[in-house]
Amino acid sequence: MFDLNRIRSQFPALASGAVFLDNPGGTQIARQSLDAISAYLVECNANHGGEFATSRQSDARVDEARAAMADFLNAERPEEIVFGANMTTLTFSISRALARTFNPGETLVVTHLDHDANISPWLQVAEDRGMLVRWVDFNPADCTLDMESLKQALAEKPRLVAFGYASNAVGTINPVAEITRLAHEAGALVYIDAVQYAPHGPIDVQALGCDFLVCSSYKFFGPHLGALYGRYELLENLRAYKVRPAPSLPAGKFETGTGNFEHICGLHGALQHFEWFGETFGAPHLMALRQQYSGRRLLYKQAMYALQHHETDLSRALIAALGSVPGLKAYGILEPSRVRERVPTFSFTLAGHSPEEVARTLGEQGIYVWNGNFYALEVTTTLGLEAGGGLVRVGATHYNTLEEAEKLREALFKL
Repeated sequence: MFDLNRIRSQFPALASGAVFLDNPGGTQIARQSLDAISAYLVECNANHGGEFATSRQSDARVDEARAAMADFLNAERPEEIVFGANMTTLTFSISRALARTFNPGETLVVTHLDHDANISPWLQVAEDRGMLVRWVDFNPADCTLDMESLKQALAEKPRLVAFGYASNAVGTINPVAEITRLAHEAGALVYIDAVQYAPHGPIDVQALGCDFLVCSSYKFFGPHLGALYGRYELLENLRAYKVRPAPSLPAGKFETGTGNFEHICGLHGALQHFEWFGETFGAPHLMALRQQYSGRRLLYKQAMYALQHHETDLSRALIAALGSVPGLKAYGILEPSRVRERVPTFSFTLAGHSPEEVARTLGEQGIYVWNGNFYALEVTTTLGLEAGGGLVRVGATHYNTLEEAEKLREALFKL
């Protein structure tokens, strides 16, 4: 059983009393992550590769974080993990390296459901290399990806298909395993943006069979940092844009400049929060997990499945809350029976009030939400909402409560 008071005690910022429903833009940081950042800066703050104690300790902690991230994603080896400033920066870096291997007239596939960080890098590659771009549509009624549109795009045998694990605007979880299979059958590489999904569910890159997958630790209770998985042979063979003395090994050659070592340690701390969560609230009765995973990898998966159970209740509560407010129009999957097809990220408009006004009014009452397009420009454009200021977005995570969903309902109803 969940002990929400115990869970919330792991997040110092929650003591403020604010209702943090701005989580899709960045979660609050876990105590384990804060402690790891502080410990690094006090105990071994040094640059990489020195012949002295603090530098060796610094390198060891970065190696530990890389191994933990590989376990979290179930990568085959730590060398498949690349750290960077954020998902956007990592994607531009990898897309630039991949562009060397693409030819004029070839095709890239992107979707209208994605964050622009998994669209614009590929559009710029296409422009630079004289390539074609094929867009995959989504169904406005429930904001799910149009699989027929995808199959039509794949018929052109593209070089790469870029898509999201879950929409950062409307919460839809895409059928990533099926899309990956179809893309590979068409001969394409697969690049998955898992930023919005990583705080909410288990990821197994080996089971998916994807080529690249990227996420950001500030979306799963850590500091501002990005992490990318790439299949070892792809990272090994790609030519990185880097300075000449930089490492040539697969992960290191894409980590240009001095790394943000304290935040890498903070990412490890966020993953230690998941370890604690898996040990404390995990789902040991899921015997299938024990057949697939062991050790820390098992703890991570137990944590994510247990976390999903609570977030399912939160999603249903938010659907009910938003559905009770006159003049409110929510977007995406809204049937309670389908909540497992989405993460608890919801966007809406409220008649007679701009998204900015709604967000500001809620913020004045200590309820923090986002407004705008959240860099999901294609979503708000497709829905015809961009000119009107986009959407209001609320997003729950495992430290949120049913009472907070009710506070949101009351505040919106009053407005």
